[in-house]
Amino acid sequence: MELRAVKKDLVAKIAAPRNPSRADPVDPYLPSAGNHGYRVTRYELDLTYKMSSNNLRGEAVITATATEPLDSLLLDLSPHLNVSKVTLDRGRVARYSRPRGKLAVTPSEPLAVGSAFTLTIRYAGNPRPIRGAWGEVGWEELTDGVLVANQPNGAASWFPCDDHPSSKAPFRIRLTADSPYRAVVTGSLVGKKRSGSMTTWEFDLPHPTSTYLVTVNLGQYEHVEVSGGRVPFRAYLPADLKRGFRVAFDRQLEMIDVFTDLFGPYPFEEYKVVVTDDELEIPLEAMGMSTFGRNTIESGGADERLIAHELAHQWFGNAVTAVEWKHIWLHEGFACYAEWLWTEFSGGADAGSHALRYFAKLQNSPQDILLADPGPKDMFDDRVYKRGALTLHALRLTIGDERFFDLLRAWVAKYSGKNVTTDDFLHMAADHSPVDLRPLWNAWLFSEPVPPTLGMPDGLPGSR
Repeated sequence: MELRAVKKDLVAKIAAPRNPSRADPVDPYLPSAGNHGYRVTRYELDLTYKMSSNNLRGEAVITATATEPLDSLLLDLSPHLNVSKVTLDRGRVARYSRPRGKLAVTPSEPLAVGSAFTLTIRYAGNPRPIRGAWGEVGWEELTDGVLVANQPNGAASWFPCDDHPSSKAPFRIRLTADSPYRAVVTGSLVGKKRSGSMTTWEFDLPHPTSTYLVTVNLGQYEHVEVSGGRVPFRAYLPADLKRGFRVAFDRQLEMIDVFTDLFGPYPFEEYKVVVTDDELEIPLEAMGMSTFGRNTIESGGADERLIAHELAHQWFGNAVTAVEWKHIWLHEGFACYAEWLWTEFSGGADAGSHALRYFAKLQNSPQDILLADPGPKDMFDDRVYKRGALTLHALRLTIGDERFFDLLRAWVAKYSGKNVTTDDFLHMAADHSPVDLRPLWNAWLFSEPVPPTLGMPDGLPGSR
C-alpha cells in the first residue's frame, strides 16, 4: 500500500466518531467507563465526610440532556457506595439497579431526544480507590487526610457520573468535613461556614470540566498566598513545609509568565497547589490546580520539571482535552515538551538538548508503540510522553519557531473548553506549515519505529 494511502487509512481510524450503538463502549481503552444516550450539563454535589470512619454521604444533582430516546440510562458509580434514593425532575421517584460499577436508572416514562432532565441521587458508603490496569485511582485515604486522583476512571469512586474525558460539565461542590481539616477542591472557594465540629466548604467550577479533572484534598493545611503574578497563585500545605515550599516553587510565577507567552493566556481564574503530608510517586493535575507530595518540597528544587509539567497541563489536557484516551499524546507529549521549553526560555538548556538526549534513549528502547494509538496498556508509558515531545520538536524544526508557537496559541484559543482529536491538530498544523507535513506525521505518529533523524524525514515529499 502506498504511504499516502496508509496515512489516510490511519487518520480515518483516529478521526472516526464515537459509535452511537449502545452495545459499543464509549472508549475502547476504558470499556466499562462512560455512558451513551445523554450529555451532562451540570453537576451539583453536596458531600459530608467523616475522617475517622472514612464515611462519605452525598447528594448528587445531575442535569443532563438526552441525545437519543432513553428507556433507561447508566451512570458510573463504585459498588462501595450504596444508593438510597433516586428522583427524576420534580421529585418523581425513579427505579434503579446496580449493575457492576454502574447505577442504572429507569424513568417512569421514556425520555425523548433533546429533553432536559435532572437526576437527584442520594448515596453513602466508605469510598476507596478503583483498581484497574494502571493501579488504584480515585478517593484515597492519606496518613492524615484525603487525596483524590481520578485519572483515568476514578471519579466514580466518590460520585455518580459520566466518567469519560469527552463528557465535560460545570461543577458546584459543597463539602462538609471535620473542622481541623481544610478542604481544597477543584474550583473557586465561594463559601465557608463552621457549625460545631464540622466546616462546610463550597466551591464553584464554571468551566466545562472532565470528571477525571475534579479533585478533593483534605488535610491540616495552611494557606500560602503568593502575590505579584499575572494569575492568583495559592498554595495549601503542612506548616512545616512552608519554608521549603518557597524554595521549590520559587519560580512558579515566572513559569506562568513564560507559558502564557508561549501558549496564550492562562485558561482559568487562579492556580492552586496542594502539597500533601505524604510522599507521592507522581504529582497530579486537576482543573486549575495540581497536587504534589512532600517529597517535591524536600527535593529542594530538583523536581522543577514536574512543577512545569503539571502547570502545562492547565493548557494541554485541562483546557484542551482529548475526546478519547488514545489521543493522550495531546496531553502528555505537550506537557513533557513544555518542561523542555521552560528550561529553554528561563535560561537553562534549550529544548533541542533535551530532544537529542531522549531521542537517543528512545532509539535504544523497545519500538512497539504507535503514538497516535498506543493502546490502553501503554497509554501512560513514558515513551508516549517523550515521543510526543519529540514529535512537537520535530514539527518545530520543520516549520520554524514563529509558526510553531503561533500554532500552539491558536490551538489553545480555538479549543479551550472543548475536546479534540489528533486529526484536529494535524489539520491546524497544516494551516501553519509552508510544507506538506504528512511525511513527518507518518514517521512520528503513525509508525512504531523511531525515525532515524529528528525533524522532517529525509528524502520524503515535503522534507527540507
